Amino acid sequence: MVFEMVALQPHTFMNHDTLPSQADYGQSQAYELLLQGNYGKAVSLYECAIELEPEVKSHYWYLGLLFLLQGEEVEAQITWFVAMTDGEPEQIEQWTVELVGVLQTEAERRRGLPDLETAWVIRQHVREVVPAHLENLLHLVCLSSHLEKLTAAELEALGVIQQLQSSGKLAVDNELLLQALDAVLEMLAPDPVILELTEACLPHIRDVQACMAVVLPAAMKIAHEQRQPKLAIELLQLYLRLDENNPEILGHLAGFYQDAGEYDRGIEIARSRLALVDDLAEKVFSSHLVLRGLMSAGGYWQDALTALDQHEQLLLRLIETNVANLHPVQTTRLFTSSYFFPYFRDDLQRNRRLQNRLAALCQRNLEHQASADTGQYNHAQRSRNRNDSSTKPLKIGYLSHCMKSHSVGWLARWLLKYRDRDRFQVYGYFINDRQHDPLQDWYVNEVDQAFKISVEHSNDSRVLAERIYQDEIDILVDLDSLTLDLSCHILALKPAPIQVSWLGWDASGIPAIDYFIADPYVLPDWAQDYYSETIWRLPHTYIAVDGFEVGVPSLRRDQLDIPTDAIVYLSAQKGYKRHAETARLQMKIVKAVPNSYFLIKGPADQQSIQQFFEAIAESEGVNPNRLRFLPEAATEAIHRADLQIADVVLDTYPYNGATTTLETLWMGIPLVTRVGEQFAARNSYTMLMNVGVKEGIAWTDEEYVEWGVRLGKDESLRQQIHWTLKATRQTSPLWNAKQFTKEMENAYQQMCHHSLETR
Repeated sequence: MVFEMVALQPHTFMNHDTLPSQADYGQSQAYELLLQGNYGKAVSLYECAIELEPEVKSHYWYLGLLFLLQGEEVEAQITWFVAMTDGEPEQIEQWTVELVGVLQTEAERRRGLPDLETAWVIRQHVREVVPAHLENLLHLVCLSSHLEKLTAAELEALGVIQQLQSSGKLAVDNELLLQALDAVLEMLAPDPVILELTEACLPHIRDVQACMAVVLPAAMKIAHEQRQPKLAIELLQLYLRLDENNPEILGHLAGFYQDAGEYDRGIEIARSRLALVDDLAEKVFSSHLVLRGLMSAGGYWQDALTALDQHEQLLLRLIETNVANLHPVQTTRLFTSSYFFPYFRDDLQRNRRLQNRLAALCQRNLEHQASADTGQYNHAQRSRNRNDSSTKPLKIGYLSHCMKSHSVGWLARWLLKYRDRDRFQVYGYFINDRQHDPLQDWYVNEVDQAFKISVEHSNDSRVLAERIYQDEIDILVDLDSLTLDLSCHILALKPAPIQVSWLGWDASGIPAIDYFIADPYVLPDWAQDYYSETIWRLPHTYIAVDGFEVGVPSLRRDQLDIPTDAIVYLSAQKGYKRHAETARLQMKIVKAVPNSYFLIKGPADQQSIQQFFEAIAESEGVNPNRLRFLPEAATEAIHRADLQIADVVLDTYPYNGATTTLETLWMGIPLVTRVGEQFAARNSYTMLMNVGVKEGIAWTDEEYVEWGVRLGKDESLRQQIHWTLKATRQTSPLWNAKQFTKEMENAYQQMCHHSLETR
């Protein structure tokens, strides 16, 4: 219902704060009945009032409102329309203002009750009266979002975007505008309409920082949870029109570009951020972003070496300052700043000392920022409670952003499948909930209790830490380590009396973590001297699975123009693990084995990684035509099936394969691995030892080449290894996840017992 005889602009309307008060409307008995919800009596009184004072238009406004509240929408519209018919244009304009004021006031009252559905209905009628009332449209967006009615089609129908685009510099309520934008970003992402609305809002934004507080969390959710980094990039690029040199935005933007595979652009933005900031902690974070881009691309080896040296110098300078007043966000980011060193060098002592010092600095800052965070958790009282009731099941909490379709997710699931449900209660703490992920859904259904949280806001770590403490978790098991800074922050707050790192990476060095799960092989005997955590060695292996799902292969030799009788080597690793010296050893193997080809696969910048390998091949006298660069498989199951195209898999060093090694061995393919001293350089070694295969284990570069050549030339040896790997599926600790689960659960009980004894 539009009063078309009135040409009103949205700014002519008063908001509810400037409308006449209830006293101005006369604290009548009828209005009191309306407030009490006695609509029938109120209608009768307003009808009587109209008979007595037909010229008083407010009686009609309230009578129509009462009809509306009773669901008689047609009667409401007729009542308002009849009241307007005898007026001149100027009068109708004033009456419309009054009517809208009455409806807005009631809509706001309903929202506060809260009665959002009725508030929404009332504002829909305001929209019918004056379709171009921008403030009302923004309220409708917010209400529709709360009621989960908001769709892209409804947003388009409301005309909000068109109104914002045509309103020039109209003074829009900024708080309301940002609330509406936040609602749309939350409800409608990843629909492209969010970009249209954001762009339309920009000319009206007066509080730039408040806008960032809305746009940045939305971009993080889009990039991380919805896995749409390109859309997140477009959203942040719009924000940069308001604040082009914002370091926070630039940092996330660099990461999003890298996640989207636009490595050069991500590196460029990271370098610009490094030049922009003066604070040492911010320089460290910027330097880390530069390294992240170079390593993700995989082919910028010399640039990466230079960046690593600069990064290490910045880290050492920061550690030496012993700063204790870092911002919480800076502290959280610093946890992961030493992540890349094991990819460059196999130096357990040097890498661990740097990581331990950095982690200790971060934890000291967290304690300084909020001393109550680490002091509020009364673990001693909890210990007394457990002593009093030692037969209660242990509460085990698993914390990770990887309990989904991820290499860690595929491996850790067996602990839940075979767990002893009488002795243990399992809680899952899921960071960055991923929608429509079957494996994450499986985890959520498998645990006794699940809690999901995103990483959109800086206080999320405290929220999750408090939840873990309130759940009275006995042992918190971290599956992320340095792969996620938020996990590090949570663990540093010590929400559980016993905290353990397992599987996801090497130990983080955080003082609040008690144990690091290992086995007899994955760390040398002397490693404990360089770990702040107590190394807990399981009897056989630190990881075991029952096997892997295998699909139908998508690769054939003839499709790759490889002869049937050729020897095929394969290396399937992400760009992070492409070390120039290891690639050189791999070229030496290919050169020494006639009629051999090398297949290279893994997430990276394909142009740079191809140039990287081809340059090394030519320097070693290998024709680049013997190299093949493979795309990613559609699924993990197809990837495993495709491994069968290889005769021999060549492992990476100083960072070995982990899940990729397990998959290789499960498929019965011989593996050549170079063993080092750090955890990352001994993964394949422990797995080979746990399937009883020593062929292919190299302790020097020379042995690596020798094993690669021998396995390439000796078909009978390859066949022997293949049958050994197939046979040990029934006997090896590596393929006995049920036994492994018992060993892990025994370790949990021993840890708890030891904790009670020492308190």
